[in-house]
Amino acid sequence: MITLTEDQRDSLLATCIRALPNEGCGLLLGTSEGVVVDVVASPNVADSARVYEIDPKVLLRTYRRADDEGLEVIGVFHSHTHSPAYPSPTDVAQAPDPTWHYVLATFLPVEPEVRSYRIVDGEITEEEVTIQPVTATSPPR
Repeated sequence: MITLTEDQRDSLLATCIRALPNEGCGLLLGTSEGVVVDVVASPNVADSARVYEIDPKVLLRTYRRADDEGLEVIGVFHSHTHSPAYPSPTDVAQAPDPTWHYVLATFLPVEPEVRSYRIVDGEITEEEVTIQPVTATSPPR
């Protein structure tokens, strides 16, 4: 399971909207329990509506931040501009880490949708995404 706050989900979706007509993407910084602490936007250096590639500088900065803050890079997110929120064959082939959460956003159908998967040895398993309401005590992002 992966847990995002409403603000984190909205940030993820905003990153994907800003990237249109290309896929939007970024990294998820959090805990080994799947609790997202921050959504880290990245330019899609593939500059494509069909594939994404995290900027290597963002990747390096995020891993350094994770080390500094005692956190982990727990996954990646990207949008599908022409298909449902389900891993494509390209997504499966490029899944670098079986411990990561692969969060997908789509704007098909009309309502935005956020789903998450584990990809291990080419096997796709959907996992629950829990969205926590924002409270006055929620940590800042």
